[in-house]
Amino acid sequence: MTDILIVEDNKELSGVLCDFLRAENYTVSVAENAETSLALYQKYGARLVVLDIMLPDKDGFYILEKIRAESNTPVLIVSARTGKDDKLLGLDLGADDYIEKPYDIDIMLAKIRGIFKRRYSLDEITDGDIRINKGSRETFKNNVPLEMTSKEFELLALLMENKGRALSKEYIFNTIWGSDSFSEQQTLTVHIKRLRQKIEEDPKQPKKIQTVWGVGYRYL
Repeated sequence: MTDILIVEDNKELSGVLCDFLRAENYTVSVAENAETSLALYQKYGARLVVLDIMLPDKDGFYILEKIRAESNTPVLIVSARTGKDDKLLGLDLGADDYIEKPYDIDIMLAKIRGIFKRRYSLDEITDGDIRINKGSRETFKNNVPLEMTSKEFELLALLMENKGRALSKEYIFNTIWGSDSFSEQQTLTVHIKRLRQKIEEDPKQPKKIQTVWGVGYRYL
């Protein structure tokens, strides 16, 4: 998964930001329009989207709505549109922050570090009797260790991090298996079945990992 997806049609501005971020060891992708950005996001995912509003095809609010329809990936809006209505719209649609252009690069980097610290620094995620430790990549049920493959662990972590949100099959598959060209979406179905067998009281009537028909899966 890409650390940061920059959606910006100003090549000079995106290039400078990209250089600074890569110097801090983030993996970065850049898109200059809505169509390319959504294609990259669907294929590789992102841990943070830095999003311009004024783009050549569709505006950034459209992208934000698409992202929020399937995940809670942090989104940082960066725009020359400084009006109150634009800021309120961005925040109401689910943006984590809204920065005005031109911005100070040190402030920008500090905000990005803050988002990563708040959203990804916690090693443990606990929900009821299920606990995962992302640092040690261990999973526990009622404090008893569960054996998990790497993909099973990543899948469970993704679902738990998005608790209550329906994630599309395409988003889940591309986030977990996107770089593996030998896998198919049927792999996701198999892994969901295995996870249910390990964490559900009754795998045939799952209460934690639910199927959202026509969409994908949701962790409750």
